[in-house]
Amino acid sequence: MPRNATGPPSKVRERELADRLHSAAIHLLRRARRSDPLTGATPAQLSALSVLMSGHKTLGELAAAEQVRAPTISRLAAEMERVGLIRRRDDPGDARVVHVEMTAKGRRVLGKGRDLRIADIEGRVRRLVPSEIATLDSAVGIIEGMLRD
Repeated sequence: MPRNATGPPSKVRERELADRLHSAAIHLLRRARRSDPLTGATPAQLSALSVLMSGHKTLGELAAAEQVRAPTISRLAAEMERVGLIRRRDDPGDARVVHVEMTAKGRRVLGKGRDLRIADIEGRVRRLVPSEIATLDSAVGIIEGMLRD
């Protein structure tokens, strides 16, 4: 079990730290997402596009990743196809299955959203003093390591 800065592990302290990290991560992302309307896509569309970054998905896989039901993802996919963010293609082996993939326009929209979010966070980082930036750099490295599990 890992040690903390004040001595042996403390489940209460670890729980409090986890709670603070959870809240901070949510609030940081919410603030960074304030620029999302500038992409021209809805939050649901941006979220679905982020799932499609790893490649095409069936509508069922996309619904599971977005934690919504089939009718909801079908409506979202229809709108995204209408505005050119995704394209559908039928599964050659099963006519009931539809695959969706991001278009070049979808990649541009998602990239713009990411760029805007990163710019917002970068502005916040630039207001820190060098020692805080170094600490934050170390903390991000630790968080990245936690995500490898």
